[in-house]
Amino acid sequence: MPVTGFNLILNNGVPMPAFGLGVYQSTPQETVPAVRTAIEHGYRLIDTAAAYGNEKEVGEGVRQSGIERRDMFVTTKLWMSEYGYDSALRAFDTSLTKLGLEYLDLYLLHWPVPASADKAVASYQATEKLLADGRVRAIGVCNYSPAHLRHLMERTQVVPAVNQVELHPYFTQQPLRAFDTEHGIVTQSWSPIGGVNLYARPEADPASVKNPLTHPTVTGLAEKYGKTPAQIVLRWHIEHGLSPIPKSVTAHRIAENINVFDFGLTPQEVAAIDAIDSGERGGPDPDVVDVDTLS
Repeated sequence: MPVTGFNLILNNGVPMPAFGLGVYQSTPQETVPAVRTAIEHGYRLIDTAAAYGNEKEVGEGVRQSGIERRDMFVTTKLWMSEYGYDSALRAFDTSLTKLGLEYLDLYLLHWPVPASADKAVASYQATEKLLADGRVRAIGVCNYSPAHLRHLMERTQVVPAVNQVELHPYFTQQPLRAFDTEHGIVTQSWSPIGGVNLYARPEADPASVKNPLTHPTVTGLAEKYGKTPAQIVLRWHIEHGLSPIPKSVTAHRIAENINVFDFGLTPQEVAAIDAIDSGERGGPDPDVVDVDTLS
C-alpha cells in the first residue's frame, strides 16, 4: 500500500494513519489517559470496538486532547451479537453516541462468523449504507480469511478498505496479505508485537511461549539499532506496508512504540524476521468464532 508520511491511502482515497493505538483490554479508567498520551506523542489513529467497553472513554480522551476532530482517525467495530442489517445500523448509532462523534472514520465487522454468514453479509450491507450516507469515511472487516473475503465481496458492492487481523513475527499471514494487496485492502495488525501469545495462555511456561520480543533475531537487531525489541517488530510491520495498532496504557511505552520512523530495516533484516513465522495463531480461529465462543 502507498505510504505518505504516516499515512496509508485506502482504496477509496481516504488517508489512514499507518500507526495507531489499540485499546483492547484497556479499562475505562485507563483508556482516557492512554488516548490523551498517545495523541500528545503523535498518534492520530485510535482503534476501539463495541465489545471493548471503552468507546465512551476513547471519545473523552480525544476531546480532552484538544485536537481537531478532522485530524483524528477513529475506528470502532460491530460486535457479532448485533449482526443483521437493521441491528447493525442501530449498533452503529449506539457506538457513535458513546464516542460522542458526528461521524466515524472506519467501521469494521469484528468477526466473519461463518456459521451466520448471511447475517454478516447483511451487516456489511448496512455499513455500505452508512458509507453512502457519509456517516463513516471507510468500511472494512476484521479476522477475514481470503475465503471469507471472497464470500463477502461476491455479495456486496464495496470492497473492504481494511482487514484487521492477528499478525506478528510468529504469525505473518503472508498468503492473506497477498490477497489483501491484490484487492487493494490494507492489512492492519492486531497484537502486532505478539502479545496474544502471552495473554491467551496465562498458565503456560514463559519459556515455551512464542514471544517475538525475546527472539534472538529481534534482540540482535534491537542492539544494532539502539532500539527496543518492540520497536524493531513495529518497524518490521511498517516496512511491509502494514498498519500496526499496538495496545498500551503505560505512558513511556506509548511514546516508545511510535518512535519507529527514524530508522529502517534492510530487506535482509526484514526477511530474517519473516523467517520467525511458525504459522500458528495465538488468538481465536476465525473459522469457528461465534457469539457463544467469545461471550
